[in-house]
Amino acid sequence: MAPTVLIEKLQKRYGSVEAVKDVSFEVEPGEIFGLLGPNGAGKTTTIRCLCTLAKPDAGKLEVSGISVINNPRAVRQRLGYVAQEVALDKVLTGRELLQLQAALYHLPRNLAKQRIDRILGVLGLQEYADKKTGNYSGGLRKRLDLACGLLHKPDVLVLDEPTVGLDIETRVVVWDFLRQLRAEGTTVLITSHYLEEIDALASRVAIIDRGVVIAQGTPSELKDRVGGDRITVRIREFSPIEEAQKAKDMLEAMPFVQEVIINPAQGNSLNLVVKPQSDALITIQQALLDADLPTFGIAQSRPSLDDVYLAATGRTLVDAELAAAGSRDPKAERKQNMR
Repeated sequence: MAPTVLIEKLQKRYGSVEAVKDVSFEVEPGEIFGLLGPNGAGKTTTIRCLCTLAKPDAGKLEVSGISVINNPRAVRQRLGYVAQEVALDKVLTGRELLQLQAALYHLPRNLAKQRIDRILGVLGLQEYADKKTGNYSGGLRKRLDLACGLLHKPDVLVLDEPTVGLDIETRVVVWDFLRQLRAEGTTVLITSHYLEEIDALASRVAIIDRGVVIAQGTPSELKDRVGGDRITVRIREFSPIEEAQKAKDMLEAMPFVQEVIINPAQGNSLNLVVKPQSDALITIQQALLDADLPTFGIAQSRPSLDDVYLAATGRTLVDAELAAAGSRDPKAERKQNMR
């Protein structure tokens, strides 16, 4: 079966900034596909190119077998797009906004009414439908934005960070709604930097970092590739690199230790991948004690998507987020978003 979304070797540059260097993935019909990565990784640029909002410098993009570059109008008919920032006319009611959206897609009046009534019910918006959107809470505005993106029943629903800033109740509503869409056969492409969101929703995921896809597969496959359990060791709250390196050399010699990464963003803590072993923590602590190295903290867990990212890049997603926030240029971002 042909993929509903196809992206091959996508590249996009904004001036001297190479926003997307090499992104390739396919989304199968009727699946939720997650694009995971920190802010600034290239997720939004990839989505904007797919949704005909930005012109790629190179690469192949298709939706339902239609070229995004050669036939953008036909592609738009098959896409529903919900951006990070909610953009609603505050003087219109929720129902009026959906009626306007239906008119833009040339839906017959009776069909539009049926779809509006249904989607208001599914998203729990009936009691707010005839109130002005300027009085909506952030969660209600996001739900209405989702309704606008789905009104014309697109082949693919594209969501860019759909739950950023939402309360837990609204996030649960959105998650349940996306699962319902999948059950009905709608293909969903979702970008996020929330690990638990992608892990809970996506049947497959591509992890993107600095404009490149660094890992791809089902969440279970990706976590299995890490192998074993994860142990995090902090020699001190902020360890000297020499001390961390000494501990790393010692721990790597243990037969059950598969990999050791020093994480400078977290005080030169040590992130280990180990074969499952009941006495791993005790053995490591005793070895550090014998080497005259203190143990400020130690913890063991099963692999997560963050471990996949750590294994591929040497830093966690949280570290990457903090690094991106520290290097971000607000003026440059505004210019990029205007293009």
